[in-house]
Amino acid sequence: MKPIAVIIGVGDGLSASLARALAPGYDLVLAARSTAKSGRLAKELGAQAVEMDASDPAAMAALFDGLAEAPRVAIYNPSARVRGPLVDLDPESVRKAVEVTAYGAFLMGQAAARRMLESKPVDGKRGTLLFTGASAGVKGFPRSASFAMGKFAQRGLAQSMARELHPEGIHVAWVNIDGGIRNPSRSERKDAADNPDSMLDPDAIARAYMQLIEQDRSAWSNELTLRPWVERF
Repeated sequence: MKPIAVIIGVGDGLSASLARALAPGYDLVLAARSTAKSGRLAKELGAQAVEMDASDPAAMAALFDGLAEAPRVAIYNPSARVRGPLVDLDPESVRKAVEVTAYGAFLMGQAAARRMLESKPVDGKRGTLLFTGASAGVKGFPRSASFAMGKFAQRGLAQSMARELHPEGIHVAWVNIDGGIRNPSRSERKDAADNPDSMLDPDAIARAYMQLIEQDRSAWSNELTLRPWVERF
């Protein structure tokens, strides 16, 4: 029987690449607000598709409580933002955006950790929790207050969880995706002709996630930054 891996926030691009990278070795549970896209991917990979709101505590708890056994991997991808000048932002929209990016990450981390702590370690490890971050969690950009709030909070959450859970055999890491991700529905940068690979390849990102999942516990990373070679620091 394969171990269980849960991906929260599944659609095209990175989440699909992560699912395909995990599929050979894991029984997959793919959760998304809508199963329109995740349902097709789940059928392709023989995975379970779950429709849920990641910022709903009851839905998140039900997802992890309903697993046949503790997951070995859980990945949180969702984020939301409200663009615009600070003084013009709608407070309710900002609240919802932060709930998706940060509060939902907390809900997944809590629910997954509870199940993992109940499990027996395998080679000293109970599981891996990964959070998909962004450069907005390191530096705030103009007209992007809600995204900075959410990603800074998400990064702080992952740091706190790592310090608490690493000694319990649960690997926690936050991944800073510092650049645009190539997606079938998104064009390359304007200078792509002169700078090929100007956006991150989602399959390459997925391989980096797999390396985190497979890391030896004597040298765990708690943060990883990925950026295309043309990205300016």
